[in-house]
Amino acid sequence: MSANLLTLRSVVAPRSSALTHALFIVGGTAFIAAMAQVSLPVPGSPVPVTGQTLAVLLVGTTYGARLGVATFSTYMLAGIAGAPIFAGGTYGIDIVQGATGGYLFGMLLASALLGYLAERRADQKFSTSFPALLLGNLIIFSFGLTWLHFSLDLTWAKTFSMGLTPFILGEALKIAIVATSLPLVWRKISERITQ
Repeated sequence: MSANLLTLRSVVAPRSSALTHALFIVGGTAFIAAMAQVSLPVPGSPVPVTGQTLAVLLVGTTYGARLGVATFSTYMLAGIAGAPIFAGGTYGIDIVQGATGGYLFGMLLASALLGYLAERRADQKFSTSFPALLLGNLIIFSFGLTWLHFSLDLTWAKTFSMGLTPFILGEALKIAIVATSLPLVWRKISERITQ
C-alpha cells in the first residue's frame, strides 16, 4: 500500500475526486492567503517578510506538482481578480506586475518543482527534503530578485540588500520547519501503515 502513496495529500485522500481536488485547492489557497497576511514591512524595501513562502513550501510538497500548481495559480488569479489576499491585503494585476511580482511567479514554479520532488519521495527524509526546499527557495528568490532588479532599475548590490539579505534568517527557519516536520509526519504515517 505505501508504494502507491506519493504525497501527503494522497495519504489523506487516496481516492480523490474532482470535488476533493477542488476542496484541497480552496483550502490551500486560503492557507496561502492567510500566511500572506502574516506580513511585516522591511524598511527601504517593497518586499515584506511574510509567511507566504512557508505556505508555498508546505502546499507544494504535500499536494504534489499538479495540485500544488493549481492551488497557487488559483491564489494568484483570485488576487488578480480583486480578492485582497496578497501580502498585506493587497490585490490586483498591479501587484503581479509590480516590483514583487517575480516572487509570485517564482513561488508558482517552486510549487511545481517541490511537488514533483515530493512525488518522488524527496519530502520523506531530511537528507532529501532540505536540499529540495533549498532549491525551491532558490527558484523563488531568483525570479524575485531578477524581477525586482529590472522593475526598479536597481544595482545588483541594492537588489540583494532589498530583496534577499533581510530574508535569509527567516527563510532558513521556514526551510528548517518544513524539512524537519515533513519527515516526522511521514515516519508517523509509516508506523501506522505497518501496524
